[in-house]
Amino acid sequence: MRKLRIYIDTCVLGAVFDKEFQESTKTFFEQADNGRFSIVVSSLLEDEIAVAPQNVRAFYYGIIESAEVVTPSRQALILRQAYVDAGVITSKWLDDALHVATATVTECDMIVSWNFKHIVHYDKKRRYNAVNILHGYNSIDIVTPAEVIEYEEDV
Repeated sequence: MRKLRIYIDTCVLGAVFDKEFQESTKTFFEQADNGRFSIVVSSLLEDEIAVAPQNVRAFYYGIIESAEVVTPSRQALILRQAYVDAGVITSKWLDDALHVATATVTECDMIVSWNFKHIVHYDKKRRYNAVNILHGYNSIDIVTPAEVIEYEEDV
């Protein structure tokens, strides 16, 4: 069975240090370390992490060696603009749209985020995927780390 390729955005890294999201986020990274799935990050994340607190940057540099790093392609930039043109997201939040587009274009199984406003939102998920399908891409699951991890009672 093929291992799931899970794209993460920047807020997942910060959630490791956020009391509200910490438990399931740490479990997510532990399960990735144990080989349950592989983590995919974008070179965009590298730029975003540069202004993050030191503890978040240190955590990122600790996981990056085992992550697959992809670069946003021309196709991802075109898809990002399609999201804006379709009104899924405004041009103020281009980086959020680029995360979704990059995960879609690189055929990740899902994108994991805690960004409820621009990514992990009921209406946004449907609209991102409608644009994906209109442009010849597969739909992509958009979830939180809590929705991906295995819980002890499931094992």
